[in-house]
Amino acid sequence: MPRVQLTFDAAARDDPLAAISTELPDEEFSILSSHPTDDGILGLVELDTPDPDTVAQHFEDAPEMSYEVLHNDGQTLVIQYLIPETESNRALRASGILPRFPAHLQDGWLTAEHTASHERVSQFPTEMDSAGIPYQIQSITQAYDPTELLTARQHEFIIEAVERGYYDSPRECTLTELADGFGVNPSAASGVLHRAEETIIKEAVGESSVEADENQ
Repeated sequence: MPRVQLTFDAAARDDPLAAISTELPDEEFSILSSHPTDDGILGLVELDTPDPDTVAQHFEDAPEMSYEVLHNDGQTLVIQYLIPETESNRALRASGILPRFPAHLQDGWLTAEHTASHERVSQFPTEMDSAGIPYQIQSITQAYDPTELLTARQHEFIIEAVERGYYDSPRECTLTELADGFGVNPSAASGVLHRAEETIIKEAVGESSVEADENQ
């Protein structure tokens, strides 16, 4: 599936959090979580700032926002906030892609990474254009899940091995114990695991090599 890094102007439409960031353009807001509730969007934001009290005052003065300071040590500020659902959030939900966290907000622009199908990625510009929200697609790379290449039996063995601690150090489950759980001999279990491990490792190394070449 494609991995997309995009930036959009969250302050282009009513967004209390983005509005605060435009009032404090030098501050970088790290959005740790954000999800819809019956009352609006509940989120958690963190800032490393030399003036946390000033930042907190902007939250106090923001319309249509409720908030709670969860941490303030004079340098790092963590705030939980609740705001009405925004146009940008609706556009993202309509396109079927939502940010992976943390996302970064500065001077009204939110930057985040997403993983979505090609169909959903292609729908994103339409939804953002319809909402009148400026955006930039920074990069699109292909993200692979090597376990998708496994057979059903290989996947079953790998999942069981992980859950039972076969790959822990020290091991909490022996090859014989794992094989017994599937009603096969250790040699057969070893063969299934080896083929699965070979697929996962080769795919992971191959993807890393491609990304390294692209970054050179």
